[in-house]
Amino acid sequence: MIQIGLTGWGDHPTIYDPSSTAKEKLLDYSAHFPIVELDSTFYAIQPERNIRKWIAETPDNFRFVVKAYQGMTGHNREPLPYTSIDEMYQLFRLSVTPLQEAGKLAMILVQFPPWFDCTKENVDEIRMICERLYGFDIAIEFRHQSWYSSTYLNGTLKFLRDFNLIHSVCDEPQAGEGSIPLVASTSRPDKVLVRLHGRNVHGWRNATGDDQAWRKVRYLYNYNEVELQEIQQAVEKLTAETKEVFVIFNNNSGGHAARNAQQFQKMLNINYESMTPKQLNFFEGEW
Repeated sequence: MIQIGLTGWGDHPTIYDPSSTAKEKLLDYSAHFPIVELDSTFYAIQPERNIRKWIAETPDNFRFVVKAYQGMTGHNREPLPYTSIDEMYQLFRLSVTPLQEAGKLAMILVQFPPWFDCTKENVDEIRMICERLYGFDIAIEFRHQSWYSSTYLNGTLKFLRDFNLIHSVCDEPQAGEGSIPLVASTSRPDKVLVRLHGRNVHGWRNATGDDQAWRKVRYLYNYNEVELQEIQQAVEKLTAETKEVFVIFNNNSGGHAARNAQQFQKMLNINYESMTPKQLNFFEGEW
């Protein structure tokens, strides 16, 4: 089964009901897609009241891919706002547990930064994270090319399999060692994650050092039909290897993600059922 969704639900104006308020965006979103990547958890561990609100606002079969907090993956540049690493992990576990109990947690996405290369120390770091997040399904996404080099590729996939970790397959700009190739391989028989970041090579690197401006252009990309066909081939290969393929379009900067996801769904002849009462016709208009 192929599950298609987007990163976040707040920045996709083409899928909202014109009469909806800002507070109804998640309801509108869940009328179109059965999954979403919850990326607000990367910037701050969410209070339980937020999580329970999102559980109540979505259909029973709706699921969240929860992005791990940046303090857990080495992205943060400021001191941790917690008394200890133990406290950070404890609060994160408490935050996402209601999603797991409600059957709405697809996985926790642990995405490492571009400087997290393939070394023994970093392999040990992943083992430590697995221990602290024991009991949850964990997807691992690398950004440093070394994990997929001819020297380490087989070992990387074996490591993921041995630790029952979900492989995050990525389509992203090929811009040197801080980017990875699309490797359509699974590590578990039940789940695989596919994240589509676009192919904006010039925007992928933060050449100016201006984080705010860079984030606006990094995922600025509109997939064309030929590129979506390439991704379709990879996804169909994965469906033959695992039970569920979770596909997340992350090319949000220019508002292209929703349209690309709907186009991709149409290409695959997928029609999701048991959505919210506000479900709309996905395929009106021209592509």
